[in-house]
Amino acid sequence: MVSQSKIPEDPLHAENTLKWILELEPKADVALQLAALGHDLERALPKRKVQRSHYESYEDFKTAHAHASSEILARLLEECGLDQGLISEVRKLVMRHEIGGDPRSDLLKVADSLSFFEVNLPFYYRRNGYKETLRRCLWGFRRLPPSLRIRVLTFTYSDPCLNALIKRLPHEAEASRLLHS
Repeated sequence: MVSQSKIPEDPLHAENTLKWILELEPKADVALQLAALGHDLERALPKRKVQRSHYESYEDFKTAHAHASSEILARLLEECGLDQGLISEVRKLVMRHEIGGDPRSDLLKVADSLSFFEVNLPFYYRRNGYKETLRRCLWGFRRLPPSLRIRVLTFTYSDPCLNALIKRLPHEAEASRLLHS
């Protein structure tokens, strides 16, 4: 289903999120692996019901996206005849993939964020321009623990503008933190 997404990077992002899960937790169980692959299924719908413009805040939008993706994935797993306990765990992980809150959903959130920077960023930039991309990058950068923020700073892109944007993130994040404290 992810392969049917109108967003070209979605299949790569799903696979890359799984790659990050397995790099960060080599013994990740099936529930985490399924959640990594299906955490953005809502974006693959031909007619997306969750639109950014329908929500007051970015966080409300992301919450609705996570909820919708968890519902779609749960239905698919039920159709496949998987165990209800496994489905329930996958659903919980996907519902929390944007906010975390426990070690397993935190891991999924981090893997999702790292994959955004590794895979999605160039696509996002082409669609949304510099200002929106900087805003989205700051949001994703803040979701990462400091050790993995450093990892993001090692990513390189064919577009020099994106390389410069990545190098600005620590300074922009600190300025934003000071402004809001």
